[in-house]
Amino acid sequence: MEFQTLIENRRSVRKYSPNTDITKKQIQQLIKAALEAPSWKNTETGRYYCVLSEDMKQKLRKECLCYANNDIKTEHAALIVTTFVHNRAGFQKDGTPDNEIGNGWGCYDLGLQNENLILKAAELGLSTLIMGLRNADKIREMLSIPESETIVAVIAVGTADEEPSRPKRRELEDVLKFF
Repeated sequence: MEFQTLIENRRSVRKYSPNTDITKKQIQQLIKAALEAPSWKNTETGRYYCVLSEDMKQKLRKECLCYANNDIKTEHAALIVTTFVHNRAGFQKDGTPDNEIGNGWGCYDLGLQNENLILKAAELGLSTLIMGLRNADKIREMLSIPESETIVAVIAVGTADEEPSRPKRRELEDVLKFF
């Protein structure tokens, strides 16, 4: 698929088919694509916690994704918790921030990785939903995520059971300035 078509056709999906299970091999393909993203000084601080077991998916949905009906929206999808190791991207080896953004660089780098992940999913015919509304403390406890990592998002991955329409996008004139 042509890249422009891929990015224009990718949608956030909120209803997944019960007839498809995501495999470890598919998840590995997604994470491999994520790891191709650039990162601050090649620090590669993104980390991924993939929940495939039905029991764990149900528990995570019920206890950690109850905001904005994310628990219902992600039924029948695999769940990937994305984190970054804080105080590394955007920092010197002695812990001094390189600029005023500090840990914002870890989040920025993870965003680049997550974009690669969701575009690879679309290329493979899978659908995704990125969720920021979640209970990070419960997720950390449930998946034994170290305190040295910042939990950013949960990404649902599955086969769409709906066809969302394309949302209106801003015009270039609204966001682009030339000097």
